[in-house]
Amino acid sequence: MSDLVKHIAAGVLNIAYLEDGPADGQPVILSHGFPYDVECYAQVRPILASAGCRVITPYLRGYGPTRFLDAGTLRSGQQASLAHDLLALMDALNVNSAILAGYDWGGRAGCIVSTLWPQRVKGLVTAEGYNLHNIARSMEPASPENEYRYWYQYYFHSERGRAGLSTNRFELCKLLWRLWSPKWRFTEAQYAATARSFGNPDFVDVVIHSYRHRYALVAGDPGVEATEERLAGQPRIGVSTIALYGDADGVAPVRSTPDTGEGFNGRFAARTLRDVGHNPPQEAPAAFADAILALR
Repeated sequence: MSDLVKHIAAGVLNIAYLEDGPADGQPVILSHGFPYDVECYAQVRPILASAGCRVITPYLRGYGPTRFLDAGTLRSGQQASLAHDLLALMDALNVNSAILAGYDWGGRAGCIVSTLWPQRVKGLVTAEGYNLHNIARSMEPASPENEYRYWYQYYFHSERGRAGLSTNRFELCKLLWRLWSPKWRFTEAQYAATARSFGNPDFVDVVIHSYRHRYALVAGDPGVEATEERLAGQPRIGVSTIALYGDADGVAPVRSTPDTGEGFNGRFAARTLRDVGHNPPQEAPAAFADAILALR
């Protein structure tokens, strides 16, 4: 497994990424969420590479060594921007079709590309299933059990929250790790390996924009507005999909019934990961890799 970070100009970014496995293997793109980075896939990557996959693992915008090409570009964290980054990376690397896998922000990017550009996707692994924001309905209250889980999002809506993230980013993100994966006993070294990525100069701006835009509290990037308009109709995902659910996820909405594939109109399967929280590739790497390999 190579830990050599590569860089490529893609869309509005210079994307930093890791690449493993044979160049002619089945392309697989692994996308992380907030507040994590490529380290979450450290044990998934060698499993896939040894199975003959070409494994591409990018740092998302605002994380690690990924940088914006232009100082004037809006530091957007909105869902459409993440999807355009993923598509631009595929174009830059000449990947015509790939298996997309991710969770949280990364899962959302994969869901959007699978929805709007299905010809580019061989299969999708997404934690928590259908992961598109319904911005038009974002102000409708959820159950109290689910609302309290989003305290950090409401915190980020305020300038106090921006200042808190900027000043206490390492402590705050570590708290989220503990709350969201209550049964995962991660080490100080594991957290430190990822937390370095939060020192990216655009981290705070991208994160704050993400959690404000999804509630229609700030304007989005005009360059991706057409994509946001297409997503407003909550289109279904037609590619072959495996949805993964950690039964100890401390931030995902509480579900009263199993996911039967609402939001999907292609081949769909749901798998529950016992005692796993919000970071399935790092908490259950073998199960995560198995889901990807099942879609080859």
